Amino acid sequence: MTDWYCFVNILCIIKLIVALNLKFDEIISAPCRLGILATLVPGQPVSFSEMKAATSLSDGNLHVQTRKLADAGYISINKVKKGKRSLTEFRITDLGLERLRLYVMKLQKVLEAGTSTKRPVARVERPDDSAVWA
Repeated sequence: MTDWYCFVNILCIIKLIVALNLKFDEIISAPCRLGILATLVPGQPVSFSEMKAATSLSDGNLHVQTRKLADAGYISINKVKKGKRSLTEFRITDLGLERLRLYVMKLQKVLEAGTSTKRPVARVERPDDSAVWA
């Protein structure tokens, strides 16, 4: 029953989004990219290793996702020399912060509109007591 409940809730959310005529930014909508942006919101530069630890992404996936965000202008990627090594740092741009705020505002609208719609009542799962006793 839990799967059905989730499915019905997702349908309700989709109907709300369509009714509100909201278009969500596909770049930000990916959970991994949303996590990267959320990590950068405080405004301080975050190193590659710090970002990897914060998001639990692999090196390759983190590289690909940060490149997509940088190509969209949402983050900046800087290579900083530290001795003989170079350190990769990420920082959110003004555009990235603006788009993230807009994304959150749209989610807020969905939540606010969703409080007035009927939702299915979750059923409490009961243990199966139909087992045959030996």
